[in-house]
Amino acid sequence: MPSSDFLIIGGGVIGINIARRLKQLYPDTTVTVLEKEAHCGAHASGRNSGVLHAGFYYTPDSLKAKFTRIGNRRLTEYCEASGIPMNKCGKLVVAKNADELSGLDELFRRARVNEIQVQEVSAQEAKAIEPRVKTYERALYSPTTSTVDPKLVLKQMTKDAQGEGVHIHCGVRYQSRHSDGVQTDRDLYQARYVVNAAGLFADTIARDYGFSQEYKILPFKGLYLYSNEPPGSFRTNVYPVPDLKNPFLGVHVTVTAEKKAKIGPTAIPVLWREQYGGLANFDLGQFCDLSVRQLQLVIGADFDFKKLAVQEIRKYSRSHLVSLLSDLVEGVRPEHYQTWGVPGIRAQLVHTKTKKLEMDFVVQGDDRSLHVLNAISPGFTCSLPFADYVCEKIQTFTNIR
Repeated sequence: MPSSDFLIIGGGVIGINIARRLKQLYPDTTVTVLEKEAHCGAHASGRNSGVLHAGFYYTPDSLKAKFTRIGNRRLTEYCEASGIPMNKCGKLVVAKNADELSGLDELFRRARVNEIQVQEVSAQEAKAIEPRVKTYERALYSPTTSTVDPKLVLKQMTKDAQGEGVHIHCGVRYQSRHSDGVQTDRDLYQARYVVNAAGLFADTIARDYGFSQEYKILPFKGLYLYSNEPPGSFRTNVYPVPDLKNPFLGVHVTVTAEKKAKIGPTAIPVLWREQYGGLANFDLGQFCDLSVRQLQLVIGADFDFKKLAVQEIRKYSRSHLVSLLSDLVEGVRPEHYQTWGVPGIRAQLVHTKTKKLEMDFVVQGDDRSLHVLNAISPGFTCSLPFADYVCEKIQTFTNIR
C-alpha cells in the first residue's frame, strides 16, 4: 500500500507547483502527485493560450491582481532560466467606439493601482506597435505580456518536480475518500494530508471531504482558430475592451511563442466536464446535472446566461469568429482562418445560491485536506505565487514537519 505525507490529486500546473513548494517547505516528507492521465498537464494546463498576463484586468483587492503581477515576473524568469522560448510581444487593448473608452480608463486605473506597467497610447502610436490594429482614438499597451508554449512549461516543471524528490504517479484516478487516505482505481494511497487540485473535478472531490457545499463547476469550452499566415504577420497580441462583469476577455488575437497568430477563444457551455468533441468522455450523470444547472442559470442568474450562451455558441462558426476579429485588426481574410486548435475546457466555479460566476481564486481546507476550487485564467500565469499561497494555508492547518 503506497503512502505519502502529502498527496496531491491532479498533475496540472497548480498541482505540480504545490507539490514542488511543499517539498521545499518540508524536505524530509514524502510528496506524491496523482494524475489520472498518462502525463501531466493533459487538460487545462496544457491546452491554455500560453499567455503570461500582466495583471491589469483584475480588481485591486483580488488574489488575481496580486498573483498575476508576481506570477508574470516569476514565470518569465523561470522560462528564461530553463531555456523555454518566449515571445515578448506585449499586448494592445483597443476600443471599437467612444462608448468603450471608459472601459479603457478603468483598465488603466486598475493598472496603476495594481502597479502594472501599462502605457496609454494614441491610435497612431498603436499603429506603430501593430500596423494592422484598429482602435478608436486610443489604446492601452502592456509591454510585459508575453507568450510561451504551455506544454513545454509543464514538461519542464514536471521534470524539476521529479528532480526535487516529488513522486509523480500517472494513470492513477481518484475514486473516493478513505479513512486512511485516498482510494484510487489502482490502489489505496495512505496520506497524512490531501491536496485537491483536480481542476474540472475539484468540486466533486471536495464534497467527499465536506467542502464545496455552495459551489459547483460549470465548464466552458475554449477554442482557438489558427491563422495560416506566415509567422510575424502580427507583431503583438490584440485584445478588445472586456466586459468586466464576467471573467471572459472576448475574442482576441494571440501571437504564439512561434509567432503564429490564433484567434479566440470561445467560452461555450458544455454538457459534460470533458466534452472536447463528439461524444467522447460522455457521462449521463454529468449531462443531467449540467443541463439542470444551466437551465437554473437561464432562469435566475444575476447575469444573462442565455445571451452569453447564444453568443458563444455562434462562435462555432469560423465566419462569425473572423468577423469579430475584423473589429480589431485590418487585412482579415476568411481563407486565412481554417484550422481549429485543440480545445480546452475552463473549470469555472459557480456559487449555487447566488448563481454568480466566481471571479477570483477560491480555496477551502482544514487540518486533513485542502481544495483548490477555482483556479481559472490567469491560473497559468499565477501558478508559482498561487502555489506559495496554498502552501501557506496548509502550514496553518497542519502540524506535519
